[in-house]
Amino acid sequence: MAEAADVEITDRVGDWVKFLKKFSRKQMGEIAREYPHKRSLYIDYKQLEKWGKQGLALADELLRTPGKTIDDIKEAIKQNNLIFTKDEEEKAETINIRFNNLPKKIAARDIRAHHINSFVTVEGILRKTTEVRPRLTSAVFRCLQCGTLTPTYAQHYGKFQEPYRPCTQCERQTKMELVPKLSTFVDTQKLRIQESPEGLRGGEQPQTLDVDVTDDLTGMVAPGDRVVVNGILRSIQRVNQGNKSTLFDIYLECNSIEIAEKEFEEVSIDEEEEKSILELAGDPELYYKICHSIAPTIYGNDDVKEAIALMLFGGIPKEMPDGSHLRGDIHMLLVGDPGIAKSQILRYVIKLSPRGIYTSGKSSTSAGLTATAVKDEFGDGRWTLEAGALVLADMGIAAVDEMDKMAKEDRSALHEAMEQQSISVAKAGITATLRSRCALLGAANPKLGRFDEYAPIAEQINMPPSLLSRFDLVFILTDKPDQTLDRAIGEHILKSHRVGELIQHHRKHPIEGVDDEYIQRELSPVQPKIEPKLFRKYIAYAKRNSFPMLSDEAKETLIEYYLNLRNLADSNKPVPVTARQLEALVRLAEGSARIRLAKTIEQSDAERVIRIVDTCLRQVAYDAETGSFDIDKWVSGTTKRSRDLIRAIKEVIREVGDESGTAQVENVMEALVNEGHARDDVKKRIDDLLREGIAFEPRRGLIKLLVR
Repeated sequence: MAEAADVEITDRVGDWVKFLKKFSRKQMGEIAREYPHKRSLYIDYKQLEKWGKQGLALADELLRTPGKTIDDIKEAIKQNNLIFTKDEEEKAETINIRFNNLPKKIAARDIRAHHINSFVTVEGILRKTTEVRPRLTSAVFRCLQCGTLTPTYAQHYGKFQEPYRPCTQCERQTKMELVPKLSTFVDTQKLRIQESPEGLRGGEQPQTLDVDVTDDLTGMVAPGDRVVVNGILRSIQRVNQGNKSTLFDIYLECNSIEIAEKEFEEVSIDEEEEKSILELAGDPELYYKICHSIAPTIYGNDDVKEAIALMLFGGIPKEMPDGSHLRGDIHMLLVGDPGIAKSQILRYVIKLSPRGIYTSGKSSTSAGLTATAVKDEFGDGRWTLEAGALVLADMGIAAVDEMDKMAKEDRSALHEAMEQQSISVAKAGITATLRSRCALLGAANPKLGRFDEYAPIAEQINMPPSLLSRFDLVFILTDKPDQTLDRAIGEHILKSHRVGELIQHHRKHPIEGVDDEYIQRELSPVQPKIEPKLFRKYIAYAKRNSFPMLSDEAKETLIEYYLNLRNLADSNKPVPVTARQLEALVRLAEGSARIRLAKTIEQSDAERVIRIVDTCLRQVAYDAETGSFDIDKWVSGTTKRSRDLIRAIKEVIREVGDESGTAQVENVMEALVNEGHARDDVKKRIDDLLREGIAFEPRRGLIKLLVR
C-alpha cells in the first residue's frame, strides 16, 4: 500500500512537470529573468481542466488538498530545474504558486466546516484593509549565555513560537533572543470582504470574511474595490482570557486576487438572453415598455419614470487626455408631498439596478455615506478605513431617502461624491481617495411637510442650493385633488389589492375557474412589461456595449435650446440656465440613445431630453413675478429680484440714516414702497439681513448696517 501511495505522489509531480512545460514555459522564463521582482507563477484553472483526464485529476486534487498540490508543483520545479537561476534551492521555496479563473464561487454565508483546508473562491466588496507589515515566517534564536545560534524555527499564523528546549551547546535553560538579521520575513496584510449587495435577499445582513494576504499580493487593493479572492480556508482556535474555546474562527489564506475591473461583470448574460436583449432593442414600443416596467404598481408619474429610465442607463463617463474626468452619471431628486410613493419608487429602482444601495437620510451619517476610520481588533488596534454606502454603490445607483431629514454636516459629505465622484478621507493619519462613481437618486419632503401653492417652490425645499445645483433633474411631485386622476389612481390601487387577495385566497382555498392564465390576465395592469431579471441584464448589457456619439442634428438641437434660454437674460434680467444644465442635457441624451443600444444620438433623443429638462426648469426655476426662468432660484436659493431688492435696502439705509448710520425701519420701508416694491417683500428682506448678520437692531424699530 505504501509503495502504491509513493507511486501516486511521484506521478503527480510528473504530471505537473508535463503541464508546466506545455503551458507555462514562457511565464517561467520571465520569472527566471525578473526574479525577485516577479516571483509568482500563475496557473489558469480552466486550462488545467481542459488538459484531458490528467488535468481533471490535478484540478480535483487542488480543490480537495491544496497544500499538497502546491508542494507537488514546487517539487516539480525544483527537481527538473524548470526556473533556472544561480540560487536554485532558495528560489524554488520562495516562488509563489497561484491559481486563478476558478469557475465556482462560494458566498461568504455558505462557508461551512467541511470547507476548511480546501481551496475556495469568494467574491465580494472590500470593506477594510490594514497597512502592509512584515511577518516572521522562520526565526533564528541566539542563546544569551554562550551566543550559540539555534536552527530555524518555522512560525505559523497567529502565535509566536519560541524554543522550549535548553541550549544545545551550554545545556542551560536560559532565555533565547531573536536574531532578526538571520530570520525571514514576509509582507502581510489583512483584508475584510463583504458579500456583494446585489446577491442579497431583502433584510439580509451582508456577511464578512477576513483574508490574510502575503508577499506580492499586498497593497494591491483599496476599500470599495470588487474582488474575487481564491485561497485556502483556514481555522484558528478562539482563546478567551487564556482559556481555549471549542469554537474556531475562519479566515482565508489568500492564494490570488482578481480585481473585477469590468463593470457589471457579475451580471452574466448567455447567448439566449443576448438574443432577447437585441430583439427588445429593436422594438418600436421600447420606451413605453421600459417606462412601464419601472414600479408598475404605482399609477402615472410617466415623466418621472422616463427620467429614471435615462438615469438607470446613464451617460458615458469620459477621461480627457489632460487627466480631467467628466461624469456620466445622472443625479436626480424627487421632492414631493407625503404618500406619493417616492420611497416605493426608490426601492424599485434599487432592485432594477445591477448595483444599488438604499439608505435613509435620518439613519445615515456622513461617515456611513462616505468612509470612516475605525480602530478595532481587526487591524491589531490600528486605524483602518471602512467604505461607506456611496463607495459600495460604485458603478451603480445610491438611493438616499428622506434627504431633508439629514443633518446639515452629513449632507455636505455628498458634494464631492456627486460632482468629482470621489471621496477624500483625511482621518486618524490616513489620507486616501476612494471612488464613488454612482448616480444619486434622492427623495425629500417639502419644509412644511406639504407644498404651499402660494409660496415659491425653491423656498420650500429644505436643502442647500450648493447641493441642489448638483442634481441634473429635480422633480416636484404635488398631490392635488383631481377627480379624473383620483378615480384612475383609486381603481389602480384597488385592482392591485384585489389581485393580491385573489392569489392568496386561491392558494389557501382553490376557486373554481381560476387558473394561472386567469391570474396572469388579472395581473397584467400591475405587471412590468419587461421582466425585472431581463431588465437588469438589459441595463448591464447597454452599459457594457453601448457608447453612442452625438449626431450633428442632435448637437444643433441641444445648443439651440441652450442659447434660446441664455438669450432670455440681459444686464437687468436673471440668468436662465448655466453650462451645468447643458452638460445634464448631454448626459441625458446619451442615456436616451443607450436605451436603444444605438451608435448615435439622434434628434429624437435630444427632443426627448429637452422635454424632460424643460418640465423640471418650469417647476423649480420659473420666476412667476418676472415671467421668465431664473436659474439662481435653483442654484443659489436667491432670485435676482431678491438680490436687487437687498441692494436697494442697503442704499436706502445709508441715505436715510443719521451720522452713525442708524435708520428708522419705517422710513426705509416707506421709501422702498414709494419706488414700487411690495411692503411684504421689503419686510421679508429686512428680516433676512438681520438674520444673516449683515444688519442689526440697536433698538426696536431701528436698523444699522454692520458693514457700511
